Amino acid sequence: MLNQRRTKVVLALCLLLALWQCFRALMDDFGPVPWAPSLLHTPGVPCPARANSSMWFNERYEAAAGPLLTGAAQELSADVVQWWLTLQGPMNGVQLQAIIRQLFSVLRAPTGDVLDPPRCRTCAVVGNSGRLKGSSQGLLIDAHDWVLRMNRAKVAGFELDVGTRTTHHFMYPESAVNLGPGVHLVLVPFKPLDLQWVTSAFSTGEVTRTYVRVKQFIKADRNKVLILSPAFLKYIHDKWTQHHGRYPSTGFTALLFALHTCQQVSVFGFGADSEGNWHHYWEENHGAGAFRRTRVHDADVEFSIIERLADEGRILFYK
Repeated sequence: MLNQRRTKVVLALCLLLALWQCFRALMDDFGPVPWAPSLLHTPGVPCPARANSSMWFNERYEAAAGPLLTGAAQELSADVVQWWLTLQGPMNGVQLQAIIRQLFSVLRAPTGDVLDPPRCRTCAVVGNSGRLKGSSQGLLIDAHDWVLRMNRAKVAGFELDVGTRTTHHFMYPESAVNLGPGVHLVLVPFKPLDLQWVTSAFSTGEVTRTYVRVKQFIKADRNKVLILSPAFLKYIHDKWTQHHGRYPSTGFTALLFALHTCQQVSVFGFGADSEGNWHHYWEENHGAGAFRRTRVHDADVEFSIIERLADEGRILFYK
């Protein structure tokens, strides 16, 4: 009897998800969904007033910090380059400007309006924490204008908890996945070879290894590729994580990207699960805790900053 009830519940949820996907497909032709849960801003209405800035926030947030590499000559200062070249091993004799020129000969440089919102933009930053499993937050996530995911995030089979939409997918060569049409590939470069890889992955396919084997080619919309600026990574490292960890995690970087490009930021799937384990929502090994053991990122510091941003009304944090 219990199994029959469970089967009925699963079938009902699957039907609800199918109806939602059909609705999303119809509404995509008309722009963002014209309704949203009460916690989301209603399109067409002026953005709600920002929370009063605290000294803590003002000491960290720099409105002028541009998230993207644009290809402009001498856009990276000497101190940024010096810091960036040491993140994943010494890189002597690198012709960085030549690498950037080659990159933007293959891929389109971002235009000035690529991040400018036409109205109040709502963004969901979806982490990969195991706390998402069983959360039933998929519909809420999908209701945002932008949905940001990262690394090897899985959607198929987890739609009820993580949603179905992706507008921006943050990755680096070693975490790269193929993307569907219309999704922005946002490269988080930790070394010059990462820039060479994305150039190669959309052209010659000559880069097949970094410190591990990587995708020779990648399926993604080449006209929607965005390259995060090393200067933005250093800004996060200096101002936000304040040199805790070697450099910020991809997820925390995506959150700061949203904080600089969206008027309302909702954060899902960050931190440990309800039992205190750090793992991905698609993993069965709840004790994996790979993120916390890398010693590259300071998970506790990043999580404490997220909680502080939520406390100050800068983000909506769904635990």
